[in-house]
Amino acid sequence: MNIGLIGSGGREHAICLKLYKSKLPKKIFCFPGNAGTSKIAKNIEINILDFKNLLRLLKQNNIDFVIIGPEEPLVKGLVDYLKKNKITVFGPNKFASKLEGSKAFMKKVCKENKIPTAAFKICRNKLQVLNFIKKNKLPIVVKADGLAAGKGVSICATKKEVINSTKDIFNGKFKSSKKAVLEEFLDGQEASYFVVADKNTFKFFGTAQDHKRVGENDKGPNTGGMGAYSPAPIVDNKIEKKIINRIVKPTFLYFKRRKKPYTGFLYIGLMIKNGEPFLIEFNIRMGDPECQVILPRLKEDLLKILINCSKNNLKNTKITWSKERSMTVVLCAKGYPGNYRKLQEIKNINNLKLKKNEFIFHAGTKLINNKIFSNGGRVLNFSSMGSNFLEIRNRINKLIKKLNWKSGFYRKDIGWKVIGNANHKW
Repeated sequence: MNIGLIGSGGREHAICLKLYKSKLPKKIFCFPGNAGTSKIAKNIEINILDFKNLLRLLKQNNIDFVIIGPEEPLVKGLVDYLKKNKITVFGPNKFASKLEGSKAFMKKVCKENKIPTAAFKICRNKLQVLNFIKKNKLPIVVKADGLAAGKGVSICATKKEVINSTKDIFNGKFKSSKKAVLEEFLDGQEASYFVVADKNTFKFFGTAQDHKRVGENDKGPNTGGMGAYSPAPIVDNKIEKKIINRIVKPTFLYFKRRKKPYTGFLYIGLMIKNGEPFLIEFNIRMGDPECQVILPRLKEDLLKILINCSKNNLKNTKITWSKERSMTVVLCAKGYPGNYRKLQEIKNINNLKLKKNEFIFHAGTKLINNKIFSNGGRVLNFSSMGSNFLEIRNRINKLIKKLNWKSGFYRKDIGWKVIGNANHKW
């Protein structure tokens, strides 16, 4: 069968590699893909939000099954569009995708279904903002309602910061919405819990911990993610039961009651405080860079799992995981998440010799005349597996140093909390 994979990031390269290792695909097509996917699939340059053109190319290349990686086409209704045109596709429908497409919608779902989350207010003007500030302690978390490429969240330590951040949102800084969601600040430990779902059931699909801040020791502005590790040691059996019973099950029941069942990956972003999980966010796809640490640990054929999901046969699908730990470090273009230069050549990459269970997942890269150039803020993901997080990180950092890409930077402290925790022999 011919597989179509939508997207161009590190997540999509990680998915593509798993598909490539499956015996099921005849050919894999990436729309548009990156320099990494070009080695194992056929890249087709396209604007993935041009649904009509995308459909034409899918039909032209006899694509049997489509997997959608990023959130924007999902939020804009690509699954509904392809299904209407008789294309088999993996991912949530447009209504379910509002869980990520609108923070306000997600919070309403939480309120209606008693899902534990931070106290919040959906604000459309300055007066509503001032009222929330009066009733809540600083810091306050300000979120853009719509999609913001991982840059729509600000933790504001002063009243002035809250006002300025919400003003930017009201003035249309993020084109997806002019609403702001204000939340109380929850102090705890973040973790990500993943499930995969068909119309009837869901199954566990890994845990990870991401590093959102650009600087070491979690300083500086939020990014799309600077690195991650899996599994997340904080998610023990006791906490997992709470996540499933208080968050996952009520969410899926909500969509079933509306006769629009959730299918696809669901990413549950959590803050764990005193052993209690609180929902921070839902993402309606695999995380990036979390996907790059979870998929290497998956023992089964990813494509079989996704096809079984599309056939509503997840219940009879086996999903098992390697006991090894996994980490990824993101190499970014200098200036990210602000202004950065594109099309900087990455010269030494083909000279790096990777050992078993070491991977370089391309994200913002482009192949031009057989040379690899940067094409985004997050450029490469260096991933590795092993028995000890400190050893894994040391190996990754050595590899990045060997690459010696002068136009990039990375965090050398990924996993610093878990590595520094004497209670865990991680």
